[in-house]
Amino acid sequence: MSDLPSLTGANRTVAHVDEPTPDPRTRRRRIGIIAYSVVAGLVVIALIAAGFVVWTIQRSFPQLDGTVSAPGLEAQVSVYRDDLGIPTLVADSTHDLFYAQGYVQAQDRFWEMDFRRHVTSGRLAELFGASQLPTDEFLRTLGWRRVAEQEVAALDATTRGYYEAYADGVNAYLASHQGADASLEYAVLGLQNPDYEIEPWTPADSVAWLKAMAWDLRSNIEDETDRAVLAQNFTAAQIADLYPGYPYADHPVIVPTITTGLPAVPTPESGASTAGAVTTGSVAADGSPGAGDTVPAVSWQEVGSVVEAASALLGGAQEGVGSNSWVVSGDLTASGKPLLSNDPHLGASLPSVWHQIRLRCRTVTDACAFDVAGFGFSGVPGVVIGHNADIAWGFTNLTADVTDLYLERIQGDQYWRDGALVPLETRTETFRVAGGDDVSIEVRSTAHGPIVSGRTDDFTSIADDPAIGTTNAATPLEGDSTSSGGSIPPGEYAVSLRWTALDPGTTASAIFALNTAADFEDFRAAASLFDVPAQNLVYADRAGNIGYQAPGKLPVRGAGDGTMPQPGWDSAYDWQGYIPFSDLPVVYNPESGYIVTANNAIVPETYPYFLGSDFDYGWRAARIADLIERATARGELTADDMSAIQADQEFWLGKRLIAAYADITLDDPTAQRGLDLLAGWDAQNTADSSAAAYANVLWDELAQDLFSRRDHSAGLSGQGRLFTVIDRLLDDPDSDWWTNDTIGVSGQRAMLERAATDAYARLAALQGDDPDAWNWGSLHAITLTSGTFGESGIAPIEALFNRGPYPVGGGSSVVDATGWTLGSGSFATTTVPSMRMTIDLSDLDASRWNHLTGASGHAYHPNYTDQFAAWQERRQTPWLFSRDRVEASAVDTLTLLPAD
Repeated sequence: MSDLPSLTGANRTVAHVDEPTPDPRTRRRRIGIIAYSVVAGLVVIALIAAGFVVWTIQRSFPQLDGTVSAPGLEAQVSVYRDDLGIPTLVADSTHDLFYAQGYVQAQDRFWEMDFRRHVTSGRLAELFGASQLPTDEFLRTLGWRRVAEQEVAALDATTRGYYEAYADGVNAYLASHQGADASLEYAVLGLQNPDYEIEPWTPADSVAWLKAMAWDLRSNIEDETDRAVLAQNFTAAQIADLYPGYPYADHPVIVPTITTGLPAVPTPESGASTAGAVTTGSVAADGSPGAGDTVPAVSWQEVGSVVEAASALLGGAQEGVGSNSWVVSGDLTASGKPLLSNDPHLGASLPSVWHQIRLRCRTVTDACAFDVAGFGFSGVPGVVIGHNADIAWGFTNLTADVTDLYLERIQGDQYWRDGALVPLETRTETFRVAGGDDVSIEVRSTAHGPIVSGRTDDFTSIADDPAIGTTNAATPLEGDSTSSGGSIPPGEYAVSLRWTALDPGTTASAIFALNTAADFEDFRAAASLFDVPAQNLVYADRAGNIGYQAPGKLPVRGAGDGTMPQPGWDSAYDWQGYIPFSDLPVVYNPESGYIVTANNAIVPETYPYFLGSDFDYGWRAARIADLIERATARGELTADDMSAIQADQEFWLGKRLIAAYADITLDDPTAQRGLDLLAGWDAQNTADSSAAAYANVLWDELAQDLFSRRDHSAGLSGQGRLFTVIDRLLDDPDSDWWTNDTIGVSGQRAMLERAATDAYARLAALQGDDPDAWNWGSLHAITLTSGTFGESGIAPIEALFNRGPYPVGGGSSVVDATGWTLGSGSFATTTVPSMRMTIDLSDLDASRWNHLTGASGHAYHPNYTDQFAAWQERRQTPWLFSRDRVEASAVDTLTLLPAD
């Protein structure tokens, strides 16, 4: 028998056996071994998991050195990268140059490119499921992709070849990089959409992105909407207070005097930018189309935010979207040659909207003429902003009115037009939905454009409850019995959108014309092709000339002026054509020696065409002009002076508040500490400034008390506009705006005291009650956020892609324009100088540049956000251009070889 215990069924008989007592140290040793084994196993599993994560993250990092076989390439291409990962491409032919650009941008940013083309095609539901259908339906209604395809079909053979070569380069990269090999985002996407497959790139994918940028830089739909909403509860005089005219007497215009006698610019063969052009005689001498006629007022009851679906993805015309650019002639510089600076203000994004690149033909000839560097968009061949060996150029938003809403009268599948029913144009759009069934919609269009009511709440509300004011300009039409005056035809209301970007254009060709321009005449010819988005173009060349050209399709309107929606059933309100390019504002070598553009008014009021009424109010432009004049009074300008102007953080309204509060002492000695800070402040919105923190909170409180904390809000959009409003109110202590019964305040002094007291309490709650510990940078911090999975709502996934928050200085309507939303409850930075550049035409290698994030779109890549610290500190990096210096500074060299 064994001496071991015996177990029999449910009844266990345990034989007693004498055993030695275990040594406690042995037991502890055994437990320790077991515990160690468990921990070691977990560590091994964790290391394997971590290794898998690291491998998944890094597997899409691009090859930077060695050689790559590239099918379709004609000859060897060299790709040099500096320590910031910025590529310089050197090729023997234009085909190989743009092929290589496609390959390299796919290396750096393909997820961004793929996401962008799904946005512009209205196909986000294919990526992310049914939640994106409303956005897709709106964007497909606009039809950006359809217009892009028409533009590609109209391209000349040479330009189409550039886009096709670019697409071939992208697809050559994709041939060996699918899924997570292309970008980490595809690994994350696979968790919810495992069946997604990347499709080949096409030229229309590139051209369609130009429509998205046009949307981002569209003009004044928001202002038109806001004015109409205000009309429900405020008088015409009050609205005039809130939307004052541009302060021409105090702030500069871009082109005080148009230069005449310049060579004529040939019109494009396609006629896209001049089709339907009209002469000066069709508008009145005061610049308003149909002057003397009464413009109909179209209003509605309830309107939300405008086209929020697309704005959520593309940034939209939000607070702070604008730009600065200026150019100074050699007469004002130490080198005797011009300097040109540019910093476009766009929504903050990660990666930055821009991709820096240098494109060079190995031997520059007529057949291969590209020798250019600057900023472009991933997914689009060529350089959008930058310089070549001869000239430099920059962009800011023109802010002209290029969009109009029309109220249509619909009956079944027809709509009213000049007293007759005409058929609606219709098409069916079908959406593939990840994880769901296909969905189809019908898109309807009129002579003005697509019907957008029914796609977003704001446009739908216009159609739901419109009202037409009495007008002498409208042709009386037989209407239904409920319509005022019988002038409105019967049927249901709908809203259509007229927008220049929905007509096929030539911007896709303009980029290459700019890249190879050699003088001002070439530059203007390129500008004539740049029809949308409408931009201010500044110019400088190595011969010493400076200039400006307004390009774009700028409409000439009929009976209306575009400030309110117009009756679509009356063709008198249609656009009559476009301003001829020869009549657009231009200036060449002005006597002042400099040109400043900052979204301010373009020309004096005497200009014979109406360009719009919603320009920026000129605070940035005035400050830049003042800083240039101060610098030239001290001596000759250098690139350092230009960079210092870009870094300027003076908050003009802060100076106005200092003066307004100079004679005010608060009864509360604690709150008075805030005003004491204000009194000693230099009005610079530096990140470490406690006074700047207080001043901006004070501004926010005062604006809300005056305009939004009322029974009916007067709105808070446009800080530059409200600077002008407040400036005038501070000089008018008897204005009714200083009384607000909703918050129980009457009079200017009482309003100012309340705002100061509340500002102290609010800032103390945010940053503590010690004013010395306050700082604007933390209050105004920026979080670099990926536009896709960075807003997923899943913290671990967001942490993979987002960075920050980081403190920053600057502010809205400040030269260092880091925009934030007034009255939102947050001072966080949402719009930024997306890049900064200064080009030295005396020595292109002495130029400098920087942008918000980095060259790479791959999370955790060394070049993902490596430029941010310099951007945050407003420092710019040397921008080498000469071939020998670029090659000498390269830290990586990749050679692309033909596959055979």
